Amino acid sequence: MPDDPRVDIRFRVNQRDVTVRVHPMARLLDVLRQDLHLTGTKEGCGEGECGACSIVIDGQLANSCLLPALQAEGTSITTIEGLAPGDDELHAVQQAFITHGGAQCGICTPGMVLAAATLLERCPNPTEEDIRVGLAGNLCRCTGYMRIFEAVIQAQRQARAEPPR
Repeated sequence: MPDDPRVDIRFRVNQRDVTVRVHPMARLLDVLRQDLHLTGTKEGCGEGECGACSIVIDGQLANSCLLPALQAEGTSITTIEGLAPGDDELHAVQQAFITHGGAQCGICTPGMVLAAATLLERCPNPTEEDIRVGLAGNLCRCTGYMRIFEAVIQAQRQARAEPPR
């Protein structure tokens, strides 16, 4: 019987240190969903085109369907399950998506929320163009994007403690 080709990788996911034994060719998306049971990260296209599999890795938005799991070694990853600041509290972007109906079928929602949260962290006062560019790698076939843009604007206002209009 041949030797087991799998290797252990260690990384931090949602503020928790993990060690996972993976095949060298495993995708990070599959490790998150199957091994760590973090099923909020979705697979839409498997080609890095739709953004449904978006995660934040060392502060940068990335498509987990394109990343070999081995590249997670030593990194810090946030999935949609780890975005909220507490168990009974939503992140401002998550709440804004609910308030504005920015989620319909739900496939794009986790990636879209992570893209918006990453955008607002990087650019606290985005213009409409900044929002369009910041969300450009995430496709939504249900909402028409206006409710999503409104949700990002509300989350940005909330972060600045401005009352919504």
